[in-house]
Amino acid sequence: MIENVFVELSIIIILAVIISGIMKFLKQPLIIGYILTGILAGPLFLNIVKPHDVITTLSQFGIVFLLFIAGLSLNPKVLKSVGKVSLITGLGQILFTTIIGFIIAKLLGFSDIEALYIAVALTFSSTIIIVKLLSDKNDLQSLYGRISLGFLIVQDIVAIFILMVISSLNNAIDVINFVMKTILTGIGLLVFIGFLSVFVLPRIINIVAKSQEFLLLFSIAWLLFITIIFHYFNFSIEIGALIAGISLSMSPYHFEIKSKMSVLRDFFILFFFVLLGSQISIMNVSQFLLPILIFSLFILIGNPLIVMFLMGLLRYTKRTGFLAGLTVAQISEFSLILIALGVKVGHLSNDILAMVTTIGLITMFVSTYMIIHANKLYCYLSKYLNIFERKGRKIDEHIHHKGKHYDIILFGCNRIGWSLLKSLKKVSKNLLIVDYDPEIIISLAKKGYECRYGDANDIEFLNKLDFSKTKMVISTIPDIETNLLLIRKIKEVNKKAIIIIVSHQIEEALKLYESGATYVIMPYFLGAQHASTLIEKYGMDLRKFLEEKSKQIAHLKTRIKLKHEHPKAERHR
Repeated sequence: MIENVFVELSIIIILAVIISGIMKFLKQPLIIGYILTGILAGPLFLNIVKPHDVITTLSQFGIVFLLFIAGLSLNPKVLKSVGKVSLITGLGQILFTTIIGFIIAKLLGFSDIEALYIAVALTFSSTIIIVKLLSDKNDLQSLYGRISLGFLIVQDIVAIFILMVISSLNNAIDVINFVMKTILTGIGLLVFIGFLSVFVLPRIINIVAKSQEFLLLFSIAWLLFITIIFHYFNFSIEIGALIAGISLSMSPYHFEIKSKMSVLRDFFILFFFVLLGSQISIMNVSQFLLPILIFSLFILIGNPLIVMFLMGLLRYTKRTGFLAGLTVAQISEFSLILIALGVKVGHLSNDILAMVTTIGLITMFVSTYMIIHANKLYCYLSKYLNIFERKGRKIDEHIHHKGKHYDIILFGCNRIGWSLLKSLKKVSKNLLIVDYDPEIIISLAKKGYECRYGDANDIEFLNKLDFSKTKMVISTIPDIETNLLLIRKIKEVNKKAIIIIVSHQIEEALKLYESGATYVIMPYFLGAQHASTLIEKYGMDLRKFLEEKSKQIAHLKTRIKLKHEHPKAERHR
């Protein structure tokens, strides 16, 4: 058995490498490669993937690592800032999607019980897939990313309760008492974990953090401890993993934890998508081609429109609503579990399960591309989305400046941007800072800086900025497409502006120079260049190097207080 499992896992990984390599060559998302690997290795083709506990367990590890790392990025203070919109949007989307989905199902000839199951199944979006995509895009810290994760959590909680209620119907349990007991248990768990996070965890972390290896081991143990508790009380391990991450998000060592856990996440999450692909069944769906098409279009188009409508009512910009709306354009694993449970209790037939599974496959594939290319889609559709934006000031504009013309505009003020601030203030007091993280904007505004929330990918936002009299524009965003757009918009109105850009790739740096960049900062080369300068300047003078050491230690401690981390290659900053 062990040899067979070893061979099976080895073949799956090799197959995933080949297919994902093809996807990478075609510039397609790796998630698609993973799911295709599952389909190819599943019973429809090679029949390599067997439904045994090993694959399922590995996929569960992938899920908990993924959501744990997402939780590390969600400081409770951040969650509080988007709690209202997440709750209203999450519950509102569930309500509207259920009502409209039920009407559509009835018009297509489904019975009342079938229509209700299908309608509810259409409301749930895949937290796992969305977190993976937002993480790959480095958008978890953006406003729309936080809101999306917030209402996805709301969806998951509702889904868990619905699954519990249906299970209780099958077991003849008092539903009201069952639900009340579950709610009280959930509140008790949150209070218990909150107590540990505030009064116990920080002291333990300070001790174990002295060893990086032990810190990693402790973090994994903490994650598994919380997920086991949630599982024991019949709650989702996904919610447990997310809360475990949130409980560590306030720790000064959460960056180190995230960095070390990312490798485990990327490996284990492969098995989740492979298993998902292997379980996709497209048999017996010929009689449901029209419902599959209509329901798929409703999820891909209708669900985003519902979210955009709700966020527009709450006074968010159409762009934030659009980007958040795209994250609900697919159904989740909870949807499939719900329908499977309906089959188990005798409410539905296997044909309905096959139909919903096919809808899941279609919407997962298409929505992945929609989310990855969201900014390009928005550029094409922006002029048609004005009906979703209320007039007047928007919640997410975060305008903290009075002027219109600025000598210097700085895009991105976290790691590199923060390093430049001191020098920029010496050059000119007339400085505007633009960032896509609302927390950074609020913090800078309190310190007296002229700043506003915005994304350099947003053409409409760039059109609102007056570059005509700007003498210098600095972008610390290492995404080449964003920087090429920014250079083009500046050059259209101001050919004399100094344009300083950040890049992590030599080929991209040369392309940016060709497009009109004045200077390209390459962070990974600057460190060695600075060290060379110090060697030439100080020679063998130990005292001078120790002085530099003291300065750098003080500097790094300041960075820790500001919650900066050394990145791999992120989109903003």
